Amino acid sequence: MERLTALDAAFLEAEDADRNVSLAMGALSVVEGPIPDFPTVLNSLSERLTTIPRFTQVIRRQPLDLAAPEWVRDADFNVKRHVRRTATPAPGDDAALFGVIADLMERRLDRDRPLWECWIIDGLDADRWAILMKIHHCIADGIAAAHLLACLADEGADDSFVSNIRATKQRPPQRIRTGDLTLSPIHWLHELWDTATSLSQAAAQAAEGAAQITAGLLGANSSALTGPVTGLRRHASAQVSLNDVGRICHAFDVTINDVALAAVTDSYRAAMIRRGEQPRTTSLRTLVPVSMRRSDALDRTDNRVSLMLPCLPVDECDPVQQLRAVHRRLERAKSSGQRQAGSLFVSAVNLIPFGLTAMAMRALIRLPQQSVVTVATNVPGPRQQLRLLGHRVIRVIPIPPIALGLRTGIAILSYANELVFGITADYDAVPDVDAMAADIQRAVARLHALVDVPYRRNADGVSVLTSPANP
Repeated sequence: MERLTALDAAFLEAEDADRNVSLAMGALSVVEGPIPDFPTVLNSLSERLTTIPRFTQVIRRQPLDLAAPEWVRDADFNVKRHVRRTATPAPGDDAALFGVIADLMERRLDRDRPLWECWIIDGLDADRWAILMKIHHCIADGIAAAHLLACLADEGADDSFVSNIRATKQRPPQRIRTGDLTLSPIHWLHELWDTATSLSQAAAQAAEGAAQITAGLLGANSSALTGPVTGLRRHASAQVSLNDVGRICHAFDVTINDVALAAVTDSYRAAMIRRGEQPRTTSLRTLVPVSMRRSDALDRTDNRVSLMLPCLPVDECDPVQQLRAVHRRLERAKSSGQRQAGSLFVSAVNLIPFGLTAMAMRALIRLPQQSVVTVATNVPGPRQQLRLLGHRVIRVIPIPPIALGLRTGIAILSYANELVFGITADYDAVPDVDAMAADIQRAVARLHALVDVPYRRNADGVSVLTSPANP
């Protein structure tokens, strides 16, 4: 018997709390060449999809929530209920495709059946077709879902950018070996001191992080980008060259995630200005999920994430200063213990009887949330281009859900030589979602144009452009 963790179940509770929310995440694969006939696609995908246990299981809740929901085999499973087909309207361009995606993603998955769908999409221009995989967030987090989807490709789960994530490099806890035992009391005292010191430092760091998360959640924000969501969605996407991003990282000594979030920051700054808002230091508090998944758990279907809540610097207009500010704020959030505090909280909740946990989750989820403006999650994808049914997958676009007063969400996926941004937005609140995607591309292009431009630090330690008038 396998049960949902408290974090897995929280996604179900969040969906139940708002009839306008669907907490399914998606991945859109755009495929090159003519679309195969549907029976061929169905048979091929069925062979791969049914090897994943969660794709043939349903959730069974316990009476009075006395225990966590469990995964059980769907006795009536029929893959034809999950693999379906549709088509885009003419002219079949990206705008038409994203309209179909928004329509498919805003619909909730049927809880009486396994919580996934696969849509085969015809009608695209330029000799293309697409596959949309839609999976409920209670099944997996972004990294686990990306691993699952890679298994559907002809190559299987190949080399992935996931190896760059800090958590995957952490070693499992080491067990004491018989050969390590010693009769020396001095050695025992030394080991005891080191252990006690490490635990006290970790506890202090986690406490500081918990205080920062609590303070961030209790704040308020008057942005039009927060508030109740409707039942309709918009979707847009931007993609930039990973080679260009790598050059930016090298020139300014930052990470890929720093560059991605700097581009997101600049896009939100423009969106706020279009709405007549004055971007301030605290205007863009962002939920940044942090993976806690080690390399030995990549094939586990569950959620293993913590979080950080940095305020991204929408108040800064200079692109280089904005990038450096993103880097500083993320480093500060990492060192503050926010990631550790979130992980410890999730672990502790799993030790509490589920009935109490369920009641607490429902109460917390229904509290009005006015501090966090958006969620930005970075998911590592395959390093090489995939093939599906013998055809080259030319684009993979992540599609995040939105909920809890967040009217926009951005997922960032590295795929082959591209960094891809997928934006989900409330239909009524964010009619300029296409402009947000264009602003992300423009922000990266602007930073890339400054890679070879000399900067120096002035007397105040600020990077300034070197020019004949400012030597």
